[in-house]
Amino acid sequence: MHIDNKPGEKVEVDWAGQTAQLVDRDTGEIIPVYVFVAALSCSQYTYVEAFLSQNQECWIAAHVNAYQFFGGVTRILVPDNLKTGVEKVSWYTPTINKTYHEMAEHYGTAVIPARVRKPKDKASVEGAVGIISTWIIAALRNQRYFTLKELNEAIYHKLIGFNNKPFQKKTGCRLSVFLEEEKSTLIPLPATPYELAYWKTAIVQFNYHISTDKIHYSVPYEYIKHKVDVRITRNIVEIFYNNHRIASHVRLYGRAGQYSTIPEHMPENHQSYNSWNSERFITWAKSIGPNTAIVVKAILSSHKVEQQGYRSCIALLKLADKYSVTRVEEACKKALSYTPRPSYKSIQTILQTGQDKLKDKEDTTPISNDNTTQFGFTRGAGYYGGKNNG
Repeated sequence: MHIDNKPGEKVEVDWAGQTAQLVDRDTGEIIPVYVFVAALSCSQYTYVEAFLSQNQECWIAAHVNAYQFFGGVTRILVPDNLKTGVEKVSWYTPTINKTYHEMAEHYGTAVIPARVRKPKDKASVEGAVGIISTWIIAALRNQRYFTLKELNEAIYHKLIGFNNKPFQKKTGCRLSVFLEEEKSTLIPLPATPYELAYWKTAIVQFNYHISTDKIHYSVPYEYIKHKVDVRITRNIVEIFYNNHRIASHVRLYGRAGQYSTIPEHMPENHQSYNSWNSERFITWAKSIGPNTAIVVKAILSSHKVEQQGYRSCIALLKLADKYSVTRVEEACKKALSYTPRPSYKSIQTILQTGQDKLKDKEDTTPISNDNTTQFGFTRGAGYYGGKNNG
């Protein structure tokens, strides 16, 4: 049965069976290069690009570049049953690779894989592959290319000639049919090209972070010990639970062990701890009294790293909740009378023993230079072993 392909309906994609090659500049080693082919079913307009691998990254990049070349997107995408495109082969319900499906969603197209061992399901690309194998790959075989860029530039020049080659049994060429009939029917390209994403699974740890590439990203603490899906792009790390996004971070690079923590993901007690800094501790201490402020400054300055004193300051804050702010101020005053750099322990001891409640006794008797013999008796020299001249 003859089937007319509607303009803008389908693009068929595949890897060419024949490989091109590069030459290692240093060793002279021959490096195989894989050729990607995409052909529009209606106009037969074709895109070709060489890659060093057939992995997921190259497969997605090839599609993105092909759509840019066509200047639009077809409604249906017909790939072969490669693992980079189809995870589970089934005529009725094929399972599309997650990254591949996401790319198709980004461009607003539907992936309908060809049937296994049914080349007529993608006859356009199969025919293009055969022609390209002789028109482009074979024509470049006797030339030496040292970089992928050089090879793709040569392929592009050959591709222009291929798309401008007149048809044998009808008027026009691939390019003219594309411009006249198909280009205007393509779905417009999205504002930005698709950015390749990797997916992995992770378990949320007790510190409410997941780890990827030895860098840690936070999720809401309610998901501790749950399995989540992690989507990683060049710039963004997104975490999903049951297909719902629960966290998003700017991707970090460099030193292993870095943490990206969003405060709202933390339990309330962790948020309150994390929000404290030296200025806040000192402000709190001043609200109690000048002696407490001096003690807090002394605690913070007694450590090489300021953050090492935060726990002692928090403990001092809890003492105010237990004993009252008035007693803490008095205890700090008492401690400062002993040492200019009191510790949290010394303040705690003063409060536990009640020393802050003991007022220093002061002698209120006025000092006088008047003769005080009327208030007592005066001992003579004889009392001290001397002679009495009287």
